Amino acid sequence: MDLATLKALKPAEYSEAAGGYRNTSDMASAAKDRIENQIAVAMRNSLKGEAATAAIKQLGELGKNFHYVQVECGLVSTALDAFSYEMGAAKGKLDAALDGAQAANLTVHADGSVSYPAGGEKDADGKIPAGGTVSGLTDGTAAAIGRQSANFDPNPNHRLAQDYADQIAAALKEATEADEKWAPKLRALKADDDLTVSDEDWADASSDTSGVKEAGKKYLDSLPQPPKDGSPEDNAEWWKGLDAEQQAAWVSMRPDSVGALDGLPATVRDEANRMVLAEAHGVATGQYNDWLKKHPEPERFQTYIDPYTGTVMKGVNVETQAWKDWEEARKNAHKSLDGMDAIHKRFAQTGTNGLPEAYLLGFSTEGDGRAIVANGNPDTADHTAVYVPGTTSELGNIEGTVNRMVNVWHAADAKAPGQSVSTITWLGYDAPDSVYKDAPRAHYAYDGAPALRGFMDGLDASHSGDSPSHTTVIAHSYGTTLVGAAAETGHLNADDLVFAGSPGVRVSGADELDVPKGHVWNEEADGDVVPDVGRWGHGGDGFIIPSDPEFGANQMTTDTDGHSGYWDTGSDGDSTSLQNQALVVVGKGDSVPLKPPPDPWAHVK
Repeated sequence: MDLATLKALKPAEYSEAAGGYRNTSDMASAAKDRIENQIAVAMRNSLKGEAATAAIKQLGELGKNFHYVQVECGLVSTALDAFSYEMGAAKGKLDAALDGAQAANLTVHADGSVSYPAGGEKDADGKIPAGGTVSGLTDGTAAAIGRQSANFDPNPNHRLAQDYADQIAAALKEATEADEKWAPKLRALKADDDLTVSDEDWADASSDTSGVKEAGKKYLDSLPQPPKDGSPEDNAEWWKGLDAEQQAAWVSMRPDSVGALDGLPATVRDEANRMVLAEAHGVATGQYNDWLKKHPEPERFQTYIDPYTGTVMKGVNVETQAWKDWEEARKNAHKSLDGMDAIHKRFAQTGTNGLPEAYLLGFSTEGDGRAIVANGNPDTADHTAVYVPGTTSELGNIEGTVNRMVNVWHAADAKAPGQSVSTITWLGYDAPDSVYKDAPRAHYAYDGAPALRGFMDGLDASHSGDSPSHTTVIAHSYGTTLVGAAAETGHLNADDLVFAGSPGVRVSGADELDVPKGHVWNEEADGDVVPDVGRWGHGGDGFIIPSDPEFGANQMTTDTDGHSGYWDTGSDGDSTSLQNQALVVVGKGDSVPLKPPPDPWAHVK
């Protein structure tokens, strides 16, 4: 970039263009939300038939288009802001050098060289040291030699001219580097010439995000940074202190970081995490397709041969071992996509039987994956329930845990007329993978405890209702162990705790669990063997678990069987196990039917 171009450049024009793209991104976001949460919901609830189904599907595709426009225009806006910032810095340096040179009576030429007049003390011959012209130097060695030459010149104007020439050269170099860096990034921010937003498009958007994030580091570093190891309250104050442009920059360049920050508004975390989800789905689809290409499906069936007679059994086919091994590997390769598809499925259920909008409060594909999915906005809810799942929980099988909280929402909403309810599936920790190998170990609970405490504190910090939300933590199986560890090692921000199928919570009594007396609830269904087996690993002193009378929990009645039925529903309505949880969630624990206390003389009868 030459001097005349940088001198005439108006960085503010790029900021203004960035504002236009940001407005377009906001409009696309609003359009997407209206389509998904109002229009599609109304059609889903009022229209039936093939035509309606096709129309709703088309609306879904339109929503994807608006989401893609939102993300890409957001990236363009941030890229333009970053370009404007970097060019503005370079132009500021150039303008300062030009003003300084003019004040010193130096002449700046079109190529950036600077002429200086004769000056200084006369030499022995009575001559004043001559003037001259110098060019700016940015190379370290050459610049040092040039400055040394100027320093030895008895003409002080030489030193001034060299300094200003170097400043001009540095400004031009900085501007050229910024232009060369951002030009290809901005050219890459364009869509295909069709109206279909494919997984390939989202994979490309992921690449765009990474590119803008990398190129825009200098700009992002210039913005207020999130507090290092800050509390959710600190995070909330940081976010509130950003202006709209700064908030948009953080969401566009670091959606993963914004989406993971406890204390930020649910709407902000949802927007950021949906970007991460869409891009991750595109990348994962490409990886899965590559896997299929590298691992062609083997022959599935082979003719069955009687092992005793050696007779070929015509018409009887069995699956080959090679195909079984391939199918297991294929399912594993598709596992993260299963989880992402389940989350999208929940998005599409909004409005069905009154189900409120979903909010994605956390998402990551690292390790076994993480996801936090809310039914309804917890920032405005009167009652909030957070569900902590147990062993084998991961992104790939999250559909079941999401459905459990959908069931809790329906049951709780029916019991709280005129009040709002939010139920949340919190898969925010690395759950044990194996019942036998991993579940007996306590470190999964203690490792995950800080994340749960941070999330609960974040719900409190971001709540914007007139009064605090009544908050319940519902935990199942090993999830109860994590909840106990969280209360044991810090403060757990909750009003009620509900345990289901607990193998032990690391403490010996309800009074050690950070909630008011009488607000610890427990369910143990018939046929659930986990409590009695798990107590030997996770029980408190004397291997006490929440199901024991001496623990001090309210023992709720159950009508389900086994370890996984606590959230069952049926054609005749919700189970008692589910109904009792719902009563606690909406603050009506006094109405929960409790099991009679054990008869101390039963062993004598």
